[in-house]
Amino acid sequence: MPSSDFGEVCLRCGHCVAVCPTGAFSLDWLRADECLPIRKDFALSPKKAEQFLRSRRSIRVFESEPVERSQIERLIQIACHAPSAKNAQPWSWVIIEDPLKLVELDVMLVDWMRSVIQANPEVAESLKLPRTVRLWEEGRIKLLRNAPHLIIAHVDQTWPFGVEDTALALSYVELYAPVLGLGATWSGYFYTAYNMYPPLAQAVPVPKGRKVVGAMMVGRPKFKYYRLPKRNQPKVEWR
Repeated sequence: MPSSDFGEVCLRCGHCVAVCPTGAFSLDWLRADECLPIRKDFALSPKKAEQFLRSRRSIRVFESEPVERSQIERLIQIACHAPSAKNAQPWSWVIIEDPLKLVELDVMLVDWMRSVIQANPEVAESLKLPRTVRLWEEGRIKLLRNAPHLIIAHVDQTWPFGVEDTALALSYVELYAPVLGLGATWSGYFYTAYNMYPPLAQAVPVPKGRKVVGAMMVGRPKFKYYRLPKRNQPKVEWR
């Protein structure tokens, strides 16, 4: 039986409804018939799950054609099923899809890099920013990788688990994207610059009291991958 203070401490996660094998349990805001059943025939084998996870690639060259908005919406819907501390689901989203806006942001990222190079040359060199700017000026790279969409996540700046919660949600985006024939990769440049370079924050404003904690580029990959690269062996201590 639920404790007497159940209503006060309930996280609205729905676990108590989902775990009931007969569907007899319900809440005033959630009935069993509102929850999709878990289908055994959809379960991945260990080998399939391993390939699914290991075949994930960070896409750094995208086709420029936009993705249907319905697919981006689907990515966000799946992302919102990620775990979050206290089931807070703290994330809100800004989707940049205007090609001209993406070009503008790309230029602003280079301007931010130039400011870092001027103010902190040693830090800039450790991050290879001079090389990155040079390649951009030569037209050999784009900092947003030619992606037709940029997904920006922001949270209440007082929420202590915003970075962790958002990282999980964006990881769902990155994992689910290939199922839709898409690719994704984090834009570390963007969300780092956003919180350091006021012109960028002014170009993509978020509500007062919110902070940007992640950004991901999404589109159709220009190249396909056919193999699973090796990774370092895990470093583990058993205690």
